[in-house]
Amino acid sequence: MPVATESTAQRREAILEILQVEDVLRQSQLVGLLAQRGITATQSSISRDLQQLGIAKLGSGYQQPRSETATRGNQSESRARLVRVDFVREINTAGPNLTVIKTAVGAAQTVAVFLDRASWPEIVGTLSGDDTIFIATQNVSDQRSLVTKLQNHFSD
Repeated sequence: MPVATESTAQRREAILEILQVEDVLRQSQLVGLLAQRGITATQSSISRDLQQLGIAKLGSGYQQPRSETATRGNQSESRARLVRVDFVREINTAGPNLTVIKTAVGAAQTVAVFLDRASWPEIVGTLSGDDTIFIATQNVSDQRSLVTKLQNHFSD
């Protein structure tokens, strides 16, 4: 394994361990906690790591999904699915080509990034706030297909 990839994997594993036992409110705090473990990290690398791990900043700080610890070592898709299941609260339609997803506070961007990266053909674009995502589709047929995918993907 290349050194950069190995250090990234070690840093991400340490982040998950820290979040299990510490309340982390800021990325700078996480940089310091990693430094105590002998892991050098920048705020920008932490930001990328948190995004890749599907960790969202909620009211009480950075949190991993409830089931995250059970998936250690599994593929990133399993981890991403747990994030989506834990963070999505509601899926609704608003007109013939607008779908609205309500999430846990602070989790909308994490879910929207997943949707953007999924490259589903039904999605024209997404716009996220703190706990709401708007998803545009071309037409009602695409919207129906999208809602079915979303319900399948985001249900337990």
